[in-house]
Amino acid sequence: MRHLRALCAIADAGSLHKAARQLGVSQPSLTTQLRRIERALEGELFLRERTGCRPTPFGRTVLGRARPLLAEMDALVAEARAQARGPRLRIGSTASPALPGWLRRLHRRLPDTETTLVVDVSANALLRMVAAGQLDMAFVHEVEGFPLRVPEGLQVRVLMEREPQFVSMSPEHPAARNDVVHLHELAADRWMVDPSVDGEWDGLRRVLADAGLDPPLLHADYHTAATLIVSGEAVAPYQPTSGPRPDMAVRPLHGDPLAVRLLLATRPGAHAEAYEDLREAYREAALRTPAYRAWLRRVGSPLLESA
Repeated sequence: MRHLRALCAIADAGSLHKAARQLGVSQPSLTTQLRRIERALEGELFLRERTGCRPTPFGRTVLGRARPLLAEMDALVAEARAQARGPRLRIGSTASPALPGWLRRLHRRLPDTETTLVVDVSANALLRMVAAGQLDMAFVHEVEGFPLRVPEGLQVRVLMEREPQFVSMSPEHPAARNDVVHLHELAADRWMVDPSVDGEWDGLRRVLADAGLDPPLLHADYHTAATLIVSGEAVAPYQPTSGPRPDMAVRPLHGDPLAVRLLLATRPGAHAEAYEDLREAYREAALRTPAYRAWLRRVGSPLLESA
């Protein structure tokens, strides 16, 4: 299994150097291990190129068999550990204001179950963890036009087919005087985006290009960039459930050009009630936010009817 993990790490990283760093070994050691594996299998698994490594046709065949084996082994180990420790629910999520309400409902429903939470900016990374048996479920968002890579075997349910992304700006921004902002009102602004969020950078560039805009983009995580937005140095997409801030103006965009799809991916046999708890938690977060509540009313969202 150690050899199979090394092969998958090399394929995923695209280079021996990066794979060695991920595995916590030296590059010469990993190179020696790869040569030993290739001798045992009597075939070349990777083409060594100036820009890195890529699997040969034979290598792709081996990797295609290796990945399911590793996933099954990880699942076996995880299930065995879970049985030894008692009931446990392992949740992954991209950042969302619905998380506290979701965990509160899960704790109330499953008082004797240990609940753990992993938050990651990469939805694809969380989905891989569910497929590998490291998580039981993951609440993720999918940027419109840039589908996530959902591993086979996962059960996926849609929480929101299309959640609009609002825009955050300084309260002193001229566009902050309006209830709804047109993209052209932000043509002179620098947009801030976190490139580590799957699809976010590409999604924003596409929307701006469709509007005929080519503003400069700043790359930073959203927590670090909050001071830039407040000071008027940048504007940025904003989750509508995040609620208002006294030092920041948050407005819907005209026509809702930026949107994500909210998904809950689970392993077969995971708690079915978790989806219902998440839906109620999301509704709670949505309806306590005035700007989003007004948007939901304007579009006639079923969330208001359910409430």
